[in-house]
Amino acid sequence: MKMFCRGLIFLMALMVLLLSSSQAQQKWVMGLVKDGLSDEPIPFASVKWMGTGQGKLTDTAGRFLFRMSQWPSDSLEITYVGYKDYRVSMTDARWQKGLRGDTLFLVIGMDRGKSVSEVVVKRKIDRGLLMWKRIVKRKPYNSHYAKVNFSYELHNKLELDINRFNKDKVGRFGLVKPFSFILNNVDSSEGVPYLPIYFAETISDYFYQKSPFKTREIIKASKTDGLENESVSKLLGGTDANVNIYNDFIPVFDKQFVSPISDQGDNYYQYRVADTQYVNGQRLIHLIFTPKRKGESTFEGDCWVHDPTWAIQKMNLFLGPEANINFINKLSLVQEFRRLNDTTWFLSKDKFVFDIAPIGKNSLGFIGRKTTTYQNVSINTDQNTEALNLNQIKQEVIFLPSAREQKDAYWQENRHEALSRNEKAVYQMIDTLNKMPLFKRYSNTVNFLATGYTNVGNFEIGPWYNWIWANALQGFRPRFDLGTNKHFSKKWYLHGYLAYGFGNQEWNGKFEVLHLLNKNPRSYIHASITSDYDNGQVYYDEVSQDNLFALAVRKNDVPIKFLHIEEQKLEYFKEWKFGLGVTTTFKHKRFDPVLNIPPRDLFIPPAKGDVMTTTEATIKVRFGYQEKFLEGNFYRISLGSAYPVVEMRYTRGIQGVFNSGYNYSKFYVSVSDFTKRPPLGSFYYNVFAGRTYGTVPYPMLDIIPGNEIYYYNKYAFSLMNRFEYLADRYAGFNIEHNLGAGLFRFLPITRKMKIRQFWNVKAITTSLTPENYQMNVANTGGFFKDLSGKTYMEVGTGIDNIIRFIRLDFVWRVLPTPRPVQSIERFGVFFSFRLSF
Repeated sequence: MKMFCRGLIFLMALMVLLLSSSQAQQKWVMGLVKDGLSDEPIPFASVKWMGTGQGKLTDTAGRFLFRMSQWPSDSLEITYVGYKDYRVSMTDARWQKGLRGDTLFLVIGMDRGKSVSEVVVKRKIDRGLLMWKRIVKRKPYNSHYAKVNFSYELHNKLELDINRFNKDKVGRFGLVKPFSFILNNVDSSEGVPYLPIYFAETISDYFYQKSPFKTREIIKASKTDGLENESVSKLLGGTDANVNIYNDFIPVFDKQFVSPISDQGDNYYQYRVADTQYVNGQRLIHLIFTPKRKGESTFEGDCWVHDPTWAIQKMNLFLGPEANINFINKLSLVQEFRRLNDTTWFLSKDKFVFDIAPIGKNSLGFIGRKTTTYQNVSINTDQNTEALNLNQIKQEVIFLPSAREQKDAYWQENRHEALSRNEKAVYQMIDTLNKMPLFKRYSNTVNFLATGYTNVGNFEIGPWYNWIWANALQGFRPRFDLGTNKHFSKKWYLHGYLAYGFGNQEWNGKFEVLHLLNKNPRSYIHASITSDYDNGQVYYDEVSQDNLFALAVRKNDVPIKFLHIEEQKLEYFKEWKFGLGVTTTFKHKRFDPVLNIPPRDLFIPPAKGDVMTTTEATIKVRFGYQEKFLEGNFYRISLGSAYPVVEMRYTRGIQGVFNSGYNYSKFYVSVSDFTKRPPLGSFYYNVFAGRTYGTVPYPMLDIIPGNEIYYYNKYAFSLMNRFEYLADRYAGFNIEHNLGAGLFRFLPITRKMKIRQFWNVKAITTSLTPENYQMNVANTGGFFKDLSGKTYMEVGTGIDNIIRFIRLDFVWRVLPTPRPVQSIERFGVFFSFRLSF
């Protein structure tokens, strides 16, 4: 019996050895097929050996596996609709890189762009169009924004990488040598090297209610190494980053693109059913869509649709090579949905990847990757309603004070998915760089050149472009600015400048102090003292006339006007969360006309005070509902509002106070808005009116803004000079319509250059009372003009996006008639620089 048992054990051991030997001789070829830009897996791609014809499809995760007794001698071909065919042979270096003993693992990144030859087939039913109609019909049921309410936890990640660079050349560059350790993070595992340089993430709870419309987001954790800015962190949340593919239009940077499942999608896309697959007993239909016309704001791509709910299971959107958008070499938007029950699908993941090529698609550029995942979904519950009832405004974003203080343990426990090797390396790299003094010096230098400002300890110097100026009155005029920064104080901001004119040997300058009482909602007290020359109305995108650049683009034979102003100002600003802001200002000003403008001695002194001295009290009310801002340390930039912005202002001049010479009242009101109306482009309009009650010298009236340089000013009249027209009653409008590609999309050359088209019109009607006319027009020998109730109008059109940055405006003065004799006053060409996608 013992002999039998021993023999049985021996036979079993021999069989195990034989099986092991056989298994060891077996070869395994496995791989992952994914999109080369977004890294998203490609399901149901065809993988075939070209020699034998043996093949299979990738699974839903883009994976495939072949078992074979020996390594094949032919090539492997991977194909998928809308992608370039991919082939790799046994002699390719890519095989050796993935070889691990008897297992070969391939990561295959496929590029979009394979053209599909059109085949004309006579058919009674267009299946692609039929699928599109079914999807559109079910949109009110399948879009999660059609639910009564919902909530979820959101995890947002943003990564920025440098790509298309030579690691060896960069390493030899002198300025980079101290940071050579960064190059250890270069990832070249897939043939295209890229260097991760920035990574940020947020975790938040998001709530939505359809009617009445409300959203609420609570940012629980935020990690933005090297950038401690709450407004930026909010932009990385879910409120501003949500994309709904069921909408008719999908935002891509500052553009609106037609969704392939738009209600009007059949006017812009061709649809084709490519495949049908069954996954876990569920039928999925593969729908391909391509633009009908080149150069329009449309996507290329495909989606998988669930039958019978006709809900999107996965959507892949790409921009074609002739899409009218700047700096973007490639772009991919992927959304995945998961099934919650038999009839409900909900967003589970979206990924937005963009390849930025600022100087050419083969030159140094950047890749941005934003990945958002959604968990703990709750639909149509009382808890969601209770959370939204806490809102003080319709769309409220709450940034918890502890959000930036969360430790690594919190992130490891609460991230929806673990960080990749690159993401971990970026955090470590940024932490190391921020501790290096040399890196801080380099960063400050780049910031100084780009913004004009640089920090020196607790102080800020700049802007450098105002340091040098020269003019007919002051001669050579250097200027130096000095201000405090957040290291000095997060509540107090002090700033001042001094300028000296070597021609008139005169000092000018300004000093101001701002005390920030509250940042959100905003309130502050601001005081300033100024003694300098008026250089016109300066807006955020206007070239002012007191710097070196303006000298080179002044109109010929138009003398600069010099009006010296001494001003003391105190103002208080308070804002409420719903968008209402009130500014109360007390101002004392003394005007002194110096050159090329009517002097003060032409005017009869008033009964009290000085002829050109005024003391004013102003209250300004501004309402920008749901207006968003990019916050700085003390100041901010408006990112606009989805609603019109209304502004009203009342000013009262008080005679006898601080030698003020006049009593008067001024009223002003304006309504402005910037809207996107795809596919028609974008519209800007501003409607305004004002009235002055009282007889006063021209500095206290309304001087219609003119433009004396060839740099285009959106807010001024291009063919009107400064101080040309006066008014105590006026009303006008300013309209601009940007069409995008417009007519240029029909020509291959202009379509490739991404040239854009626009038109605009500006008009104003003004008048003066007889008393103000006598004091300011008749008394100065007609130096100023009065429209006397007539309308001044300019119309313009032009070419935008020339070499991505330049805009040319062609402007005609059409009213009032008869038009001026000189052609320079009837027509002009102006230029400007614009940076937009």
